Amino acid sequence: MSKTFRNVMIAGAAVLAFSAASVSAETMVIATFGDPTPMNAARATHEFEKATGWKIEWRKFASGTDVIAAMASGDVKVAELGSSPLAIAATQGVNLQMFMFDYAIGQSESLIARNGSGIKSLADLKGKRVAVPIGSTSHFSLMGAIKHAGLKPSEVTIMNMKPDQIAAAWQQGTIDAAFIWPPVQTEILKTGKRIVGADQTAEWGYPTFNAWVVNTAFAKAHKDQLVAFAKAMDKANIAYLDHKAAWTATNPNVEAIAKETGATPAAIPETLTGYTFLTLKQQMSPKWMGDAAKAIKETAAFLKSANRIDTVASDYKPFVNTSIIEAALK
Repeated sequence: MSKTFRNVMIAGAAVLAFSAASVSAETMVIATFGDPTPMNAARATHEFEKATGWKIEWRKFASGTDVIAAMASGDVKVAELGSSPLAIAATQGVNLQMFMFDYAIGQSESLIARNGSGIKSLADLKGKRVAVPIGSTSHFSLMGAIKHAGLKPSEVTIMNMKPDQIAAAWQQGTIDAAFIWPPVQTEILKTGKRIVGADQTAEWGYPTFNAWVVNTAFAKAHKDQLVAFAKAMDKANIAYLDHKAAWTATNPNVEAIAKETGATPAAIPETLTGYTFLTLKQQMSPKWMGDAAKAIKETAAFLKSANRIDTVASDYKPFVNTSIIEAALK
């Protein structure tokens, strides 16, 4: 080996070593919606950092469309994402994969009618102003509810608003109803009535869920850390599922969730019942991960019919990665 070549090799090795060190020291940005879920109790004690070795910045996003933009730009590699935004992202070819369920959505996303609006049933939505974050899982559920009621979308004034905008509009009395999630849902219920939840619209054929997604290339390069992340998530969910009755307003886990999310401890126990949390073992059943690609495609088809996307892909299996859970369960 010549001296020159040897020097080049040594320099190259130094660069690679520096790059590896930079990656390991780099802050990992994970997108979250800040829902009051069991994972936030684990966040409080840095369980995900301990498991993965990452320095994590949990960045809160207001909507799935914002998460998609962040992932498409490369700013975010791992994120929470609702089933409707996931279908949109996959159809648009965003380089991501679903690798785990966050939770199935029940009454945690509901249609709330403002007191005095005159809305007592879905049929009463005709001619009313209903706010919802367009492209979200709540939007998908709302459109399903409208269709189930025999109404045309054009017969309802659907207003595109982010959660904080919904809260402000509700206070000002400029909207009649909203399909939304906590903490805004919890707040507007004080002066409103639940008309229907996502658990009911799911029974009508419009199921929704939140998933954990990852950049495809990142998943290949960091599988071990993602497996550790999945195990930590599973442990957090099981801690709740095994002791639901104990998670009262004064429970340390509930207090930790409140600190991480800004939700009030008193509201969290009831809010938790609006989600369906799944163990990793349950997720690997045909009903869940086995049916995820089909669910994403059906969601995409609905979004196309609602003119939210132009096309539907023939196959969404490339956007579902079961290898992370499979490895975590070994």
